[in-house]
Amino acid sequence: MSSIKDAVKLMKDEEVEYVDVRFTDPRGKLQHVTLMHTEVDEDFFEEGFMFDGSSIAGWKSIDQSDMKLIPDASSVYIDPFYAEKTMCVHCTVVEPDTGEPYARDPRGTAVKAEAYLKASGIGDTAYFGPEAEFFIFDDVRYSVTPEKVSYQVDAENAAWNTDTPMEMGNLAHRPGYKGGYFPVNPSDEGQDIRSEMLSTMKRIGMKVDKHHHEVATCQHELGMIFGTLVEQADNLQKYKYVIHNVAAAYGKTVTFMPKPIKGDNGSGMHVNMSVWKDGKPLFAGDKYADLSQEALYFIGGILKHAKTLNAFTNPSTNSYKRLIPGFEAPVLRAYSARNRSGCVRIPWAESPKAKRVEARFPDPSANPYLCFAALLMAGLDGIKNKIDPGPSSDKDLYDLPPEELAAIPTVCGSLREALESLEKDHDFLLAGDVFTKDQIEGYMALKWDEVYAYEHTPHPVEYQMYYSC
Repeated sequence: MSSIKDAVKLMKDEEVEYVDVRFTDPRGKLQHVTLMHTEVDEDFFEEGFMFDGSSIAGWKSIDQSDMKLIPDASSVYIDPFYAEKTMCVHCTVVEPDTGEPYARDPRGTAVKAEAYLKASGIGDTAYFGPEAEFFIFDDVRYSVTPEKVSYQVDAENAAWNTDTPMEMGNLAHRPGYKGGYFPVNPSDEGQDIRSEMLSTMKRIGMKVDKHHHEVATCQHELGMIFGTLVEQADNLQKYKYVIHNVAAAYGKTVTFMPKPIKGDNGSGMHVNMSVWKDGKPLFAGDKYADLSQEALYFIGGILKHAKTLNAFTNPSTNSYKRLIPGFEAPVLRAYSARNRSGCVRIPWAESPKAKRVEARFPDPSANPYLCFAALLMAGLDGIKNKIDPGPSSDKDLYDLPPEELAAIPTVCGSLREALESLEKDHDFLLAGDVFTKDQIEGYMALKWDEVYAYEHTPHPVEYQMYYSC
C-alpha cells in the first residue's frame, strides 16, 4: 500500500494530467494506453484496468479478448517526452474473471521467476545487469516487396562516408570499421546525445553509471547499474524507450538489431547475474575464480540449456548474423575468467559481493522479461541438479587448432535451430509454473512465422552469387 500511496501522491504533487499504462507484448515491444488522471486513484492500482488483448500478436483470440492490467505502483515515473505531464506505470496482465496471472504475459513470467527462486530455498534475490548495445543512424530505408528486397542505412559519421561530398565539407574525423572503441571527440560524434540519454534515464529514476562509443561504426552503449530481475527488465524497457526518443529528438534513429550492417561488429547484450540469500552473495566461494560450487553449477545449467535459451536470448533471425563461429562472437559453450571468447565469463571482482556470472551470447532484440527469467531458470536447474560445467577454458578460443575447436559445443546457428531446441528441452522452464506449455507454444508460433518469412524471402546477396549460374 505504501507504493500505491506514494504513486498517488506523486501524481498530485506533479500535477499529472495523464497516466500512461504500459505493458510488454511477447516479442518484447512496449505497449501503452493513456488515461485521464481523474480515472486513477488508489482503487485503480488495486483493481486494475480492463483492455482488449485480441490485437496483441501471440495473445488471445477475439472470442476471449478481455484482459486486465494490474499496475505496479513501485514502477511509476514521469514521462520525459510527452508535452502534457504524464505519469507512466508498468503492468502485469491477469485473467479478469479469476485474477490469476495471464500465462503469456512476459512481465508476469518474470514475477513468477522471482517467486520460484524464493520458493526453491536456493536464494531469495537475483540481480541482473544487462549491457545492451545499439546503433544510431541518420537515414534508414528498406523494402520487402515481390520485386524489391533491399535496405540502406546512412549516418554522417559512418566509416563509409570518408569520401562523401558534404555541403559544409567532409571533416573526416570518424572511427573506421571495428575502430570505435573508443576515441574522443570529434571522432566520437555521439558524446552529447549519449549524455542526454543517460541524464534522461537518471531523471526518471534509473541507476546509471557511464556511456561510450562501441567497436562498430555508429555503435554505442550506455551503462545501467544492476537491479533485481523484474526491476531490471522494466529498466531495460525504459532504456530502449529513452534511447529511441532522445535519438528522434536529434533527428536520428536507433536500432537494437544485433547485426544491422555487414562487415562490422554486431550488438550484444551481455547479462551479468548473481543470486543472494539472506543478504549474502551465493556466488562467492573458494572454487575456480573465487566462485562457489553453486555458481559453477549455475554456469553448468546455462551451458547445458544454452541452445534452448537462444530462443529467448537471441530471438530474431538477425541474431544469428552475429553468432557465427570463427568471428569475435560468443558462440562456444565454454566458460572462463580470463578471456571473453566463451559464451559465459566470470568478470574479475575483488569484493565477494561483486561475484557474478556473465552470459555473453544474449542480444538486445530479446524480450527482457523472458530472457532474464529463462536464464535464471537454467541456472537454478544447474544448481538443483548439480550440473558440472566441466573444466574452464582459459585459452583464447578463437585461436584453438581445428581439432580442439571441434570438441567444444556451440550455441545455435539459426532461429530455426533455437526453436527446435526449445521444443525438445523446456521442462526446466516449466518448474514452478514459471513458464507454461501454452505460453511456450504461443511464443514458438510467433517465432516460426518470423522464420518462415525470412526463409521464403530471396536475399540480395543471392543475386550476386547465383543470378548468372
